[in-house]
Amino acid sequence: MFQSIRRLFASGTASHRNARVPDGERLYVIGDIHGRLDLFRALRDAIEDDDAAQPPGETTVILLGDLVDRGPDSAGVVKSARKWGESRKVRYLAGNHEEMFLQSFEDREILRHFLKHGGKETILSYGLDRKTYSRMKMSELQEVMKEAVPKRDRKFLASFEDMIVIGDYAFVHAGINPKLALDEQKPSDLRWIRERFLKHEEPFSHVVVHGHTIFEEMEHRKHRIGIDTGAFRTGRLTALVLEGTSRRIIQAVTDKNGEIAIEKRDV
Repeated sequence: MFQSIRRLFASGTASHRNARVPDGERLYVIGDIHGRLDLFRALRDAIEDDDAAQPPGETTVILLGDLVDRGPDSAGVVKSARKWGESRKVRYLAGNHEEMFLQSFEDREILRHFLKHGGKETILSYGLDRKTYSRMKMSELQEVMKEAVPKRDRKFLASFEDMIVIGDYAFVHAGINPKLALDEQKPSDLRWIRERFLKHEEPFSHVVVHGHTIFEEMEHRKHRIGIDTGAFRTGRLTALVLEGTSRRIIQAVTDKNGEIAIEKRDV
């Protein structure tokens, strides 16, 4: 999974000005979707159109995790993400919400935690009605989940990666532990870390692109780029496009009338 990345603070750290992806490659990196199938479909279509309009190259789509929970159609997002990967190169990172979802099938305490953080919406999206849900005990709900959630969805979510490194960029869901080299990172930090990573001001060996923490607009720092724009709450889903040393964004945005518009700009 990792390249030669046993260096975190290296003398040749990539600055935000010269960080690049390998020549001939184009990356579309999508932030936390959280069940917003409508925004995901619109952004997916916009990415396909954008890629078709660009010079030929090796294109990779990266989903930064947290496909599920909070929004109204996690089941639809999971299915759409899986099918997209059948027609083009898509790589998927595991978020903390995928972790909770998968563990909740066996661990009742994690299930309780999962339900409090958007898991209820995920379960309902798999066809369970609200009245039946409200009457169930945790043990009953676990059994129903095993029937309602297709095994292929669980297998798909369990296959997600912890980290992706391409060129001068490292892609993770939440961030990295600033005290550890990239190949020493723990999955728990990659999926859950927040303040220790966000408050760190020194450069890393790679520019870290992450989700997990919501920003009103993309958080563009010298050593990290946060692209979780809170789709489930703000109606704004963001994709960062990386090619050579250039950076731009494509966003699917819900307007005040409930229509979805596509916005693009360089960064």
